[in-house]
Amino acid sequence: MGGAAGPVTAEDTRGEGGEQAGSGEEPAAPRRPRLPRWPRRLRPPRLPSGLSRRTALLLAAAATAAVAGFGVWVLYGSSWLRAEHVRVAGTRELTPDQVRAAAGVPLGEPLAGVDTGAIERRIEEALGRVAEAKAVRDWPDGITLELTERTPRLVVAKPGEEGTYVEIDAEGVRYAEVRERPAGVPLLVFDLDGSRSDAFFGPGRLRAEAVRVAVALPKAVREDTRTVRVRSFDSVTLELTGDRTVLWGSGEDGAAKAKVLTALMKAEKDAEHYNVSVPSAPAASGG
Repeated sequence: MGGAAGPVTAEDTRGEGGEQAGSGEEPAAPRRPRLPRWPRRLRPPRLPSGLSRRTALLLAAAATAAVAGFGVWVLYGSSWLRAEHVRVAGTRELTPDQVRAAAGVPLGEPLAGVDTGAIERRIEEALGRVAEAKAVRDWPDGITLELTERTPRLVVAKPGEEGTYVEIDAEGVRYAEVRERPAGVPLLVFDLDGSRSDAFFGPGRLRAEAVRVAVALPKAVREDTRTVRVRSFDSVTLELTGDRTVLWGSGEDGAAKAKVLTALMKAEKDAEHYNVSVPSAPAASGG
């Protein structure tokens, strides 16, 4: 006799592996993830029917080459973009015709092919008065020459030619000859005392030191200065209007000397001789 059967549970209805016995149904397959769709505006263009990608690339390359070739022809082969005129800016003493002659701009040549660097070099080499030249393409058919002329700080008499002076700029460069002294530009005079420093520094260094002094002068003193006399490297004297003199010394401490001299001349208005060679111990005498 068999024992009494117990109640049937849910566990009894599952076979091995936990599958429900007697269901007869296959388990549901997992869903595939949905691929993102291109937005309509960002979808890659479809090739025309019968046109391969390689053919399309070849056509695009040919079109690009044609556009580039046309551009090159416009720049170099056509008559549209050529150097036809030259404009000059920034001259003071020089004339535009002098600058054009020195520049030698190849008129009629393609503007894109004009060597602006060569133009700048020709101007600076031919015209010593020019500190810097800039050649700029002025599309569609011009070249603009922008100049910076040197400013004289001193003039020196040219040996053997009375009444002829050579202008000297702030860098000590002698750059141009003039028949008349420019207004407000002091005359540089070398009155060397024969010290050993004269031979050591040489004329070029002594000239640069004199320019250094002239550049540092207060405006009011510069306007009254008629002569800058150099006796040695550390003995530069200014000769002013009214028979006044200023012993400046060397070119060192120019800013301090200028400040002290301005105050000293205000305090000693009637003095004839000022000494600021040692700015911490200025002196005035005469008058």
